[in-house]
Amino acid sequence: MAKRALVSVSDKTGLIEFVGGLRDAGWEIIATGGTQSLLEKAGIRTIGISEVTGFPEICDGRVKTLHPKVHGALLARRSEPSHLKALEENGIGFIDLVCVNLYPFRETIAKEGVTLDEAIEKIDIGGPSMLRSAAKNFESVTVVCDPQDYKQVLSEIQQNGDTSVETRLALSAKAYTHTAQYDCCIATYMRHQAGLGEKLFLEFDLKQPLRYGENPHQSAKFYASTAKMPYSLASAEQLQGKEMSYNNIQDANAALNIVRDFKKPFCVALKHMNPCGAAEADTIEEAWQKAYEADKVSIYGGIVAVNRTLTKEIALGMKPIFLEIVMAPEYSTEALEILSTKKNLRVLKVDMSDTKEVIDQYVSVNGGLLVQHLDTQTEQLTTEMCVTEQKPDEKTLADLQFAWNIVKHVKSNAIVVAQDGRTYGVGAGQMNRVGSAEIALKQATADNTPEYLVLASDGFLPFDDTVEMAAQYGVKAIVQPGGSIRDNDCINKANEKGICMLLTGVRHFKH
Repeated sequence: MAKRALVSVSDKTGLIEFVGGLRDAGWEIIATGGTQSLLEKAGIRTIGISEVTGFPEICDGRVKTLHPKVHGALLARRSEPSHLKALEENGIGFIDLVCVNLYPFRETIAKEGVTLDEAIEKIDIGGPSMLRSAAKNFESVTVVCDPQDYKQVLSEIQQNGDTSVETRLALSAKAYTHTAQYDCCIATYMRHQAGLGEKLFLEFDLKQPLRYGENPHQSAKFYASTAKMPYSLASAEQLQGKEMSYNNIQDANAALNIVRDFKKPFCVALKHMNPCGAAEADTIEEAWQKAYEADKVSIYGGIVAVNRTLTKEIALGMKPIFLEIVMAPEYSTEALEILSTKKNLRVLKVDMSDTKEVIDQYVSVNGGLLVQHLDTQTEQLTTEMCVTEQKPDEKTLADLQFAWNIVKHVKSNAIVVAQDGRTYGVGAGQMNRVGSAEIALKQATADNTPEYLVLASDGFLPFDDTVEMAAQYGVKAIVQPGGSIRDNDCINKANEKGICMLLTGVRHFKH
């Protein structure tokens, strides 16, 4: 008796060649709806699903394979006499292979403006049922849900008349993974529609195993979200260089989060998830030069990201510097030729297109997971935020805005000292704010002190000591969230020292 395959697919990639191969091997083909039409047009003879079940497709095709003559044919154990007897008594023949992939639910809900009704119509019922039935009975039934597996399955059938049990087990596991992902996507969407938040389903695919984690004795892997988004290393294209490490990925991600906050030509150099030099300018070449000059020491072994095409001039400037990673949305041909001489340098092309999408950030803790919206919103500073007698002019306000945009990306307690669209000093991660201010101010005034400086603080100034110190180092303007019980002390000190101070009312801690 000829073996039978049941074919019902949405993704018809490679289908004609695969099913044609099964027919040539002597298999009978059972098909549904559009799949049958396609195969018949290609000259492949099929049996309609209604001929097998003796029942028509109903409810606009919602019900066609949910029938004992389908699931009995798939689930019956070939070594169990009572199962064989039940099939014989009910006129049910075996189905030996199921080739099914599911309605495009994920692709449907990804479309802008899709309605709930449209999404629901793309929830497959019969497909997952057939996959699960076939996968459960893998000892006898081959289940295929991925066109990438057609070649192997067909090769084994052509050579041996059927697939091996080892192959069927692997395909079974793959089918259950496929239905689990499908159900997870549906559940996430429907729960969102219903406003239910007590469950969280995440779906990530292994992108690459890593050599080790933060330290050589820690194992690590990099998983990528199935949802594509800009400013993501998961979808970045590595053009050259060594494999990315755990720490590389962490640092590069931090650099990309900084870049996304700037629209003008911008460059950031980063070490240990903190910017060591950052600048914006009228041209990307000028931004690179200013960022490099901001801290020529710390950039060694660091990461550089730009938000414009990386040009020959920038590549020449990078050539004598030891860098771990360079990131840009595009590269000139000349730049790539220059960077290619640094064989170990990781060169990444990253999608930096604009997006207003709200992005969730996940941080694991022992036994749990913290979820928050990524801090992508930065306040536009205005003169109305000024609380001192000294008011900012247009240039000072622009410098304060630049410093405010940067300080949100520095580990708290964070202080950034800047001028003319570039950082001069960065104080990060100290246990008290005045300690961070001292580091930033000393760095800013080590040499070539500019005519004036501005200072940004990610959190409120708890005492007026930071204002006092800032005045000693020539700071003319400060921006901070405010909200301390000693705000008036800080304001009074700023007035005493002739410093302009803006209070934003919003903090930007980064732990």
